[in-house]
Amino acid sequence: MASPASPDTSAPHAHDLSARLHRQPLPDALREALVQRFGPQFSVALAVREQHGRDESVFNVPPPEAVVFAETTQDVVDAVSLAARHGVPLIPFGAGSSVEGHLLAVQGGISLDVSRMNAILSIHSEDLTVTVQPGVTRKQLNEALRHEGLFFPIDPGADASIGGMCATRASGTNAVRYGTMRDNVLALEVVTAAGQVVRTGTRARKSSAGYDLTRLMVGSEGTLGIFTEVTLRVHPLPEAVSAATCMFPSIAEAVHTVIQTIQLGVPIARCELIDANTVRMVNAYSKTTLAERPMLLMEFHGSPASVQEQAETVQALASEHGGEAFEWASTPEERTRLWTARHNAFFAAVSSRPGCRAISTDTCVPISRLADCLLVSVEEVEASGIPYFLVGHVGDGNFHFGYLVDPHDADECARAEQLNQALVRRAIRMEGTCTGEHGIGLHKMRFLPEEAGEAALDMMRAIKQALDPHGILNPGKIFD
Repeated sequence: MASPASPDTSAPHAHDLSARLHRQPLPDALREALVQRFGPQFSVALAVREQHGRDESVFNVPPPEAVVFAETTQDVVDAVSLAARHGVPLIPFGAGSSVEGHLLAVQGGISLDVSRMNAILSIHSEDLTVTVQPGVTRKQLNEALRHEGLFFPIDPGADASIGGMCATRASGTNAVRYGTMRDNVLALEVVTAAGQVVRTGTRARKSSAGYDLTRLMVGSEGTLGIFTEVTLRVHPLPEAVSAATCMFPSIAEAVHTVIQTIQLGVPIARCELIDANTVRMVNAYSKTTLAERPMLLMEFHGSPASVQEQAETVQALASEHGGEAFEWASTPEERTRLWTARHNAFFAAVSSRPGCRAISTDTCVPISRLADCLLVSVEEVEASGIPYFLVGHVGDGNFHFGYLVDPHDADECARAEQLNQALVRRAIRMEGTCTGEHGIGLHKMRFLPEEAGEAALDMMRAIKQALDPHGILNPGKIFD
C-alpha cells in the first residue's frame, strides 16, 4: 500500500486564508446609493449575508458586506457601476453549490445574487437552441424543454444555475457524449467591470469572426464579467434510453472496462464509477439495496436498435473483466431512482460521519492513464485511514474524491490536503488537469502554475487586467 504524500511546506495550509483576506468596509456613500437604487433588493441583514458567504467548500470566510438581488440586466449594470465607482468588490452568486470557494468574499464587498433572473427567454426548437437568464436552474430548463421534445445534457449533479455552470465550465455525468459547458454555450450577454453590456457569439452553430470571447468567458469564474443571458445548444430527447448497473470484483476491473469501451468508440452517454465504500453510504442514505462492490452506472441513448447494440457490447466487455449482476432500468422511474442515488452520493457521504466536512477534489487525465492515476490514489487514501467517497465520470477520465474530515481536527485536515496535493500533482504529471469541472476558485490556486506554467499565467493576468483593471470582479480567485 502506498503511504500518504509528505506535507507541502512550500505553501501555507490550504484552509488558512489569513494572507488573502484583505477586506474593506462598505463605504457609507455606496450603501446609501445602493439603498436608493435597489430598495428591498438590497440587504445587509446578517442571515442574508451568511447565506451568500458559504458554498460547499471547507473554507470559513466572513460573509460579504451586503447583498444585491438583481432582477434585470439593468440591475446588474447599475450594481457594477456603483461598485466600480467606489472600488468595492462584486461577487456573482447563483445557486451557491460550488465546491472550491468561488463565491467567498475574501476581500469583502457585495454579493450580486442573480437567482431572480430566472426567465427562459426563448426556445428555438427548429434550431436546437435556447436563451435563458443566468438564474435558470438545470432542472427548471429541462422541465421546460421536455415539452418541446428536447433536453439540455449538462448534468453536474446539483441543481446548479446555468450562469454558475457557465462560470465554472461545468460538465458532469453526460460529458462523455455531449461535452461540457464549453461545447454547449453558443452566445452570452455579459456585463463588464466597466458596466458595459457586451454580446459574444450568435445562435449560429459556428463562427470564425474574431477572438472567441464566448469561450474566454466560459470558465472565468466571475472574474471577467457577469452573465445576464446565455444561449445554449440543446438536443432532441433520444428515442430510446436504457440505464444499467454492473458490479465488479475490483475498481481496476471496472476502470479497464471503461477504458476499452471508450477506445472502441462505443457512444455511451453516461458512465459513472462508484466504489464499494460509496455504494455502502448511498444505500444507507437513499434506502437502496445495491450490492456493495465497485459499480459502473451506465446509460445508453439512441434508437432502440443502437441502444441494444451499445449495451450488448459493453456487457460483453464487462464480462471479460469479471463484471456481473447486470441490472437494467428502462422506465423513466427506474432510471430516476438510480441517478438520484448517484447524485445524492455527496450528501450520503457527509451524513455517514456526523459533523464532518468534505474536502472535495476532482482531476481529469487522458483515458489511457485513468487506471494508473485512480488506483494509486485509492491506495493512498486507504492507507491514510481518513474516511472518503469516490465517484467518477470516468468515461472522460474525470473522477472525484471527497475526504471526510473533522473540521476541528487540524491534523486530519492537513493529512487530507496532503492526499489532495498528491492526487492533483499525479494527474498533472500524467498530462491531465488539476480540475476537470470544479474550477480553480480558492482551493486549486496553488496548482494552476504547475499545470499551465508562468507564461500562460501571465497571459491570464494580462486579460484580467485589461478587462477588470481595478480588480472588482470576484477578486482573489484563480490566481493572486
